[in-house]
This record gives sequence, C-alpha cells and structure tokens, in this order.
Amino acid sequence: MNKKLLLKTLKAYLIYAVLILIISAPLFYFAIKRLYTNEADDTLLLHKKEFLKQIASLKYTDIPQWNKYNRNAKIDSNKKVYHDSLFFSAYYDTLDAEIEPYRELNYPIKIENKEYTFSEKINLIETEDLLKNIAILFFSIISILLIGLFFITKKLSLHLWKPFYKTLEQIESFEIDKTKHPNFLKTDIEEFNRLNTSIQKLIEKNTIIYNSQKEFIENAAHELQTPLAVFKAKVDTLMQRTDVTQEQSEILNTLNENITRITRLNKNLLLLSKIENDSYNDKQTIPISNYIEKNLAFFTEQASAKSLVIKVTMQYNFDIYSNPSLTEILISNLFLNAIKHNNIDGIILIEIQNNKLIFSNTGISNTLNKSKLFKRFSKVNPSENGTGLGLSIVKKITDSNGWSIEYHYNHPLHSFIINF
Repeated sequence: MNKKLLLKTLKAYLIYAVLILIISAPLFYFAIKRLYTNEADDTLLLHKKEFLKQIASLKYTDIPQWNKYNRNAKIDSNKKVYHDSLFFSAYYDTLDAEIEPYRELNYPIKIENKEYTFSEKINLIETEDLLKNIAILFFSIISILLIGLFFITKKLSLHLWKPFYKTLEQIESFEIDKTKHPNFLKTDIEEFNRLNTSIQKLIEKNTIIYNSQKEFIENAAHELQTPLAVFKAKVDTLMQRTDVTQEQSEILNTLNENITRITRLNKNLLLLSKIENDSYNDKQTIPISNYIEKNLAFFTEQASAKSLVIKVTMQYNFDIYSNPSLTEILISNLFLNAIKHNNIDGIILIEIQNNKLIFSNTGISNTLNKSKLFKRFSKVNPSENGTGLGLSIVKKITDSNGWSIEYHYNHPLHSFIINF
C-alpha cells in the first residue's frame, strides 16, 4: 500500500525521536546517578579530613558517647580495615522501618595509639527519589518537546506541501480533450514554481500537438469522404459490366471489400472527432428500452447468420439523458460487438437493470486484455476485418455522458456493463 510522502517523513522523524528518547532516558538517569555517587564520595572524603583534624582531641573513653550522638558515623574497634574503602551498603532504618541504600566510607584510624575503624555513611534514598523525579521531569520535558515538534512539523509540512497537492489534484482532473486548462497557484517555494511552470509548458505543448492531430484527422476524414464515394461508385460500375473476366471480378470484389472497410473506418474516425468536439450536445430524455427494441429485429437477422440466440431481460426500465443519435450508435455498436466476437450457435444476453445495461455474449474462452480493450484500433484477432474502433466509440460515448463501462468475464460469457 502506497503512503504519502508527508506520512513517510513524519514516521521517520517519530521513529528517530522515540529511539532517542528510549536511549537517552536511561543514559541520563545513570549519568545523574553517577554524578550523585561521586558527590556522595566527595562529601564522605571531606568529612574524613575534618574528622582527622579533630581526632587528636578524642580519647577512647569518648567513643561510646561520640557514637551515641552521631547517627551515620561510627568508630568501631571490632572491624578492621587497612585502607580507605568506598562501597554501597544497605541498612535497616528504624525511623522509616525499612532497609535503605547507603554509600559508605571505611578507613583506619588511631586513638591513643589504638587501632579503630571509622565508618561513615550517607543515605541514598533521598538521592534515588531525587533521581527518579529528575528522570521523570526529563522524560516529560523531552516528550512534550517531541510531541510539539511532531505536530509543528506536521502542520508546517501540510502548509508547505499544500501547493504541491493542489497541483496534483489539477493534473489528475486534467483531460487533454477538454478546453479547461489547469491554473496553478503561485507560491514562495522555488521548486514548486519550477514544477508548475514545467507542467504548464508540457500541457500547452501537448495540447497544441493534440489539437493539430485532431484537426488533421477531422479534415482528412472530411476530405476523404468524396473521393471514397467516387471510388466506390466506379468499382460498383465496373462490377456490373458484362465484359469483366473472372480474374478481374475477383480483383474488383477485393477492392470493393477494402473500400467499404476504409469508408467505415473514415466514418468512425469522423464520429470520434465529432464526439470529442462535443458536436452532439443536443440531449433529451430517452427510454433505454425503446432503443433496444428498435434495433432488436435488425440485429436478430444479422445474428441468424451465425445461428445466435438473442435473449432480452428487462427487470427495470429507466430513462437516460443523452443525444438520440449517440444512443443509437452506442446500442448498435454493442450489438455488433456481441455478434462479431461470438461463436457459432452462441447466445447474446441483454439485461436492463436498475441504471444498468448489460450486453453478454459467448466467445473465446479466456478473459480479454482490459488494458487494450477500449483503445483505438485494438483487436482481439489482428487478422479480423473490423476497424478496431467499435468499443472505442462506445467508451467515448459513455465518457462524454458521464457514464462508466465495465468488462467482466464469467465463463462462458463476456459482459459489458454500462452504469448510467
């Protein structure tokens, strides 16, 4: 599934921000904890220096009294240490009635030439609480900062990319055969202005080429009508002569078939050109069933050559708003397509449902190429005699009226569904 560029960039920013938060939060906590541990060690060592200055006036008989009034410092004659040692410890605190963590310093001293161990500890529980509060505060500030940056970036990006999406909308709705051209907005972003200018030039260039090609086809089709009619009349005259040999007759038949095909092709191209130029703008309300019934007898006779059976089901009759001539051409082409591409002894099903017209026919036992089905001069069988414009004309008529046409294959039926 494709994603918008804005969502992809915001997702990258969000993932990066969350990773930074996850990594930095514990690092920050342990760094602050390390700093407080070093601060506690410095405090203990400072107290050691102060105590060593006072130790000269202290006598061993004063030790019990000194220990009594110093809660976190003790002079112990039973514990023996030979060098300074800093470590973490835990003791039961009678005031708080719980075991609490401490940072402790032990070092040897002498009082009246007798060896003792001086122990001093600093309660770390307040430090832990402080660290947790600092970590929570840090996490909250960073979270607010990242959330703020996310929404600011999103809002700013939406504002910055707005001209791009406007351009994209106009390009998506642009049709070269329409007179209305996109009108791109001016922005203060150089890249978007360059993009709009380039697209504008490209559209203008292709519109000129398209109009030139359309004019050429229309003019050529008009100019060819008279020569083709004269040529066909001459061929018909020659075919009626009594002095024509068998070989000449075969040549004339081939010429007649090809001139008929060229004439039909010329008429179809002229028809497409007229539809594109909106020449059939005279529209009225038409019952769709009338045109089915009007053409049914004629095309039933055409279908009999291949022993085809035509069945019509009118579940729901409705009116359409269209040009009568184009509607006639639409129905005729659907009939011709169903007959031409059918099998011997096949069937044609015509259904009129709620706002739908469905032509179904038997034919080749596989799905047709949908990408080429409605393109001009596209044929299922390249060797067939058709012009390859029948379904193109049907598609052009549906598009010009704002309808849609779909193709489905459900063995053994190929179905063309027009949604009005």
